[in-house]
Amino acid sequence: MNTVTVDTKKIEPSKIICIGRNYVDHIAELNNEVPDEMVVFLKPNSAISTQLQSFHQEALHYEAELCFLYQQGKFSAVAVGLDLTKRTLQAKLKAKGLPWERSKAFNGSAVFSDFVAINDIDSSLSLTLTIDNNLTQAGGVELMMVKPDEILSQLQSFMDLEEGDVVMTGTPKGVGEIISGSQFVGEVICQGKTLVRSTWLAQ
Repeated sequence: MNTVTVDTKKIEPSKIICIGRNYVDHIAELNNEVPDEMVVFLKPNSAISTQLQSFHQEALHYEAELCFLYQQGKFSAVAVGLDLTKRTLQAKLKAKGLPWERSKAFNGSAVFSDFVAINDIDSSLSLTLTIDNNLTQAGGVELMMVKPDEILSQLQSFMDLEEGDVVMTGTPKGVGEIISGSQFVGEVICQGKTLVRSTWLAQ
């Protein structure tokens, strides 16, 4: 496994592509329907932040995700990311059948660890999220409904991916509200080894 890291501050994607409802247990915890097709939405690069905020017009919720950096036609590096969500607003938009972007694409809604280079995507690749020393989320490729290779193939069937774009691949169960002052620790793990670890203090 290549251990070259890419500083998040140097990541400037043309877009962040997010995959929704990709873990069965997470779908159940939010009482959503299992989709017939892969769910896709976008965040702009203005959403990227190194700060974890707990409030933006309303209380925010966290969703930890495996995130991949797209380079030279493939996923070249992996990180753990936090997809921040205005859950109350999202519920209102969903109830009206409207797009989610107002609840997902705001400034500061995408927080990433550094990216670590990978040669391939192992089925053991997974994440953990610990909040105030309590394991809150855990899951990865093995539990995904749509695996990374298929995600990439489906995305390329209808949009161009640019060098440096980031793909967020969905969240396992355990999402919840961000409490100011809480310490978040995210890790990417492969074959029992931690590839990258990041700590954020919720503001």
